[in-house]
Amino acid sequence: MFLVRVRVKPGASDEFLRRYRALADRVEEGLEGHVVHRLCQDLDDPERWVIESVWSSLEAEERWERMPEHRELTGAMRECWAEADRARYTVHLETRRREPQ
Repeated sequence: MFLVRVRVKPGASDEFLRRYRALADRVEEGLEGHVVHRLCQDLDDPERWVIESVWSSLEAEERWERMPEHRELTGAMRECWAEADRARYTVHLETRRREPQ
């Protein structure tokens, strides 16, 4: 899984969302190894966003990142960012509610 935390430039949220939609449309078409993609907006600071992307393997995620299409789609979004940082994680434990028996 990887997370990108961004602060959008003042007044750039609508443009950021428009550009993100282009990425989301591509993800919806299907990417090998892709599980889920989420865009989350901070409730207390609406210029802060988190993009979460979950992959079946590190290799699948790295393949997508190396593709020119990825660089083009994310590059357009980056023009809207005042700051950003990126982190990759491996999930060690996932807890869900037990289903009644």
